[in-house]
Amino acid sequence: MNNTPLIKIALAQIAHARSGDKADWVDFGLFAWNEAGYRIIEREVTAVKVQAHFAPWLAGQVDAWPLPNILALKFVLHGALQGGGARNLRLDNLGKAMGAALLRLEIEISAQELAQAQKTTERPGP
Repeated sequence: MNNTPLIKIALAQIAHARSGDKADWVDFGLFAWNEAGYRIIEREVTAVKVQAHFAPWLAGQVDAWPLPNILALKFVLHGALQGGGARNLRLDNLGKAMGAALLRLEIEISAQELAQAQKTTERPGP
């Protein structure tokens, strides 16, 4: 059993998101900065956790797909826009705002994992 203490972090510390909306669903791409970060988000950010995170606004299910070749996870939130962006009364509920909200999702990881996920690789110069 591993006794390494865990720390709570927001996803924004190890990933970034791209998002959009169409009809009554929101589509997210959650991208890790490196392979270590991808291993963390693949393990920690599940469709169930994303659905729980958005529960106050989300009437439908969440589908998820791993995209390891681009160090990303894809999520589709069905029923997320109360019938569509132009039909509901919520302010700033569209994909871009919800992408920012996804990055506030907290996960627990070790300090060592955080350091690895935040490591940048140097690119060779010209």
